[in-house]
Amino acid sequence: MAVLAAVAVTVASGSIGLAIHQSTKSRQLYYGRVTARGDLADTIGSVRADQQVPASLVPPKLAAEALTTTSPVTFYDASYSPQPVMWAAQYVDGNLVVAQYPMASEQRDLEALDRHTFYAAAGTVAVLVPLAAFGAEFAGRRLRRAARTAHRIAAGDLDARIGPRGRAGDEVHDLSRAVDSMADALQHRLRTEQRFTADVAHELRTPLAGLVAAAELLPDGEATELVRDRVRVLRSLTENLLEVSRLDAQVETADFVAVPLREFVGETVADIGFEVQLSIEGDPVVRTDPRRLDRILTNLLLNAHKHGRAPIELGVSGGVSGSVSSLTLTVRDHGPGFPPDILAEGPSRFRTGAPERGRGHGLGLTIALGQARVIGARLEFGDAVDGGAIARVTLPRIPDPTPDT
Repeated sequence: MAVLAAVAVTVASGSIGLAIHQSTKSRQLYYGRVTARGDLADTIGSVRADQQVPASLVPPKLAAEALTTTSPVTFYDASYSPQPVMWAAQYVDGNLVVAQYPMASEQRDLEALDRHTFYAAAGTVAVLVPLAAFGAEFAGRRLRRAARTAHRIAAGDLDARIGPRGRAGDEVHDLSRAVDSMADALQHRLRTEQRFTADVAHELRTPLAGLVAAAELLPDGEATELVRDRVRVLRSLTENLLEVSRLDAQVETADFVAVPLREFVGETVADIGFEVQLSIEGDPVVRTDPRRLDRILTNLLLNAHKHGRAPIELGVSGGVSGSVSSLTLTVRDHGPGFPPDILAEGPSRFRTGAPERGRGHGLGLTIALGQARVIGARLEFGDAVDGGAIARVTLPRIPDPTPDT
């Protein structure tokens, strides 16, 4: 904005200076023509040979134009030496009579005017540009604060607010109020949704427990197995909803312990129920919450198995013997990849993605992302160049607790 202000002031000053220059020069030329014609009138009829300007010095254009009319003609010669002159000429009885009016003083006055105009314009720019820069920086800081707050809200910090800035009616003040109002409405809506989800899940637990017990008492058979399977699905969905509600409420805390990842990942894969190709570098040990990390990996593997295609791969990289500064666990399938909305916005409950990724409730990835936040890990989603979905869990370094002395 400061650059634009400087350009605007410079252009405006230059335009005004040019207009003044042209207006002054026009007045000077008009006065020169009038004076030159007056001098010509005084000399007509009383011209002596020694007063006549040599024909070689008369501008050819002036002589040619005088032949076309019986009235006096004028011509301004800025290159005439030693000073610019205004010529006036007229043919009288076949003889060309000319008169000169020197315009050196007018030329000096015009040059002085141009210098003063330049100094005034430079002074105006020197004063206004710092003021414009200060005003632009002040407004820019307020706008950057609003942008940072909007990014925080978009990232999930629903308590972030810009607060009142500036006077009422100011554009930035109005923008700040609009963003804060939007954040209030969004926070109210999301918390209402979270409370509804938690209430529904809690209300379902009691009748669901009775339904599970009743299903176990049914006589064995094909229909019974179908009922038991649907009851298990309903129970899993209810537990997932309860877990999501706890993560949304941010009441979950992690219990960090040292976890040898080679053994831990092996046990997770052994319990998963389908083939997973393992690739582990070294024997890394990391401090994390094993229950939550198991939940993350299990959900990522189940999602890859359900919506992708074999082979499903789980890799651990960045580790060496002992503790590590950071470590990445990568889950990859060879299916159609993640849908664009998950890559752009991340997972969301009850959003199952593109049809080719299969059907589901959209809770598995949401839970994995929430648990990753609890343990301070970063969960990223992407697609492989040669096809397939990739989920990366980057575990931070959690320092060992200092023993008491």
